[in-house]
Amino acid sequence: MPVTFEDIKTAHKRIKSFIHNTPVLTSRYFDQLCGAEIFFKCENFQKVGAFKIRGAANAVFSLKDEELRNGVITHSSGNHGAALAQAAMWRNAKCYVITPRQAPKIKIKALQTYGAELTFSEATLASRQEECDKVIAKTGAVFIHPYDNDAVISGQGTAALELIDEVRLLDYLFVPVGGGGLTSGSAITLKHMLPKAKAIACEPELADDACQSFKTGRLHPPKPPVTIADGLRTALSDRTFSYIRQYVDDVVTVSDEEIISAMRKVWERMKIIIEPSSATPLAVVLKMKKELAGKRVGIIFSGGNIDLEKLPW
Repeated sequence: MPVTFEDIKTAHKRIKSFIHNTPVLTSRYFDQLCGAEIFFKCENFQKVGAFKIRGAANAVFSLKDEELRNGVITHSSGNHGAALAQAAMWRNAKCYVITPRQAPKIKIKALQTYGAELTFSEATLASRQEECDKVIAKTGAVFIHPYDNDAVISGQGTAALELIDEVRLLDYLFVPVGGGGLTSGSAITLKHMLPKAKAIACEPELADDACQSFKTGRLHPPKPPVTIADGLRTALSDRTFSYIRQYVDDVVTVSDEEIISAMRKVWERMKIIIEPSSATPLAVVLKMKKELAGKRVGIIFSGGNIDLEKLPW
């Protein structure tokens, strides 16, 4: 059965005592820059530093005790893996994570901090899956996909639920898109709570498989992982693509230079740390500001996990 708004409300009840209801910030600077009212849902303040704890917690707490006996496993560049490890820890379960050798050091450290048992792979999805299959064969752990999982998607949709509950009215919601879990859950929530509002998925030009898929109506493979927005290097699944085709109004891309500029503006003007993936929707808003004049705009800042030794400026 496909994810419904009822599933997202149920997920929120299940996980709300474990997660933060993150703040919604505003900025007069960005309002004036765009000529719009902008509301930033700050998942950079979430547990493990990213929205991923929502989906991971919902998936783990949806499992029965016997299903958790051999632990859980995933492949992740960092945020989902850390979130799954934390959620597993809450249920005293083992967590295995396959992560690319090239993942940011801060994300690898976080995985270790939350007790994940790491196996390193190459950056490609095929390599991640190969290593994952080996560990599953050895341990019998339950695989929790970072986004191709309805329990994960339902959990991710709770961020938009909280945002709309707080600000009530939005004309647009801008969400970063990598694998599409957050985008899918957010768009399902938006279209149920505010049917006339537009859901915009935001993507780096250097990883524009979602944009190409959306435009052509067929799923495109991932591009080489070269964009600075490391959290958005993954590709859509059939599942998330189907949700995006049904609920998302457009997919808009921006350059890495635009992402870095937006990220720096947030650091300088709002005094908060966001990672490049989080800055991607703001970069799109800045690109579309003429179209957004006078509108109420929601942006989900997806996370704040960045290697401070490798700042892009």
